[in-house]
Amino acid sequence: MADQLPLTPRQRDDLRTIAAMIVPASNEYKVPGADDPAIQADMLATLGRDSKLVVAALDHLARLAGQPLAKLDAARRDAVAHEFRKHGGAAGDTLVRVVLQCYYRDDRVLGSLGLEPRAPFPKGHVLPDGDWSLLEPVKARGGTLRRAP
Repeated sequence: MADQLPLTPRQRDDLRTIAAMIVPASNEYKVPGADDPAIQADMLATLGRDSKLVVAALDHLARLAGQPLAKLDAARRDAVAHEFRKHGGAAGDTLVRVVLQCYYRDDRVLGSLGLEPRAPFPKGHVLPDGDWSLLEPVKARGGTLRRAP
C-alpha cells in the first residue's frame, strides 16, 4: 500500500501498550486485550490509509511520554494517556478507531459477545428494534446541521 508507513520498533511497542490501555484483557469474559499478538498483527497489516494518522498519534504519545510509553510506570502512563485524550485530535481518534475495529473483528471477541465469528454479509446480523422515540429531540431541532461545503 503506497500510503502505509512502516512503524518503527518503538512505535509498535507504543501501539501495543496503548492498545492494552484502551482494551485490557478480561479473565471474567475470557477475552484477550487489544495488545494480543494476533490483534496487533491485524492492526499492522490493515493500517492502510490510516497509517499516517496512527504514526502521528504514536509520535504525539512519545513526545508526551518523553520516552517509550511501555517503559513508563502505570501512573505516568495513565497521566500521558489522559493528556493525549485531551489533545490527540484526529490522529488520536484514528488510533482509537483502529484499535477498536481490529479488536472487535477478532473471532475470540466476537464469540464472547455471542456472535458467530463470520463476516456480516451475506447472512447479515439481525439487530433488535430500538426505541425510535429517542430520536424525537433530534428531529425537533430541524435543520440545525452544518451543511457540507
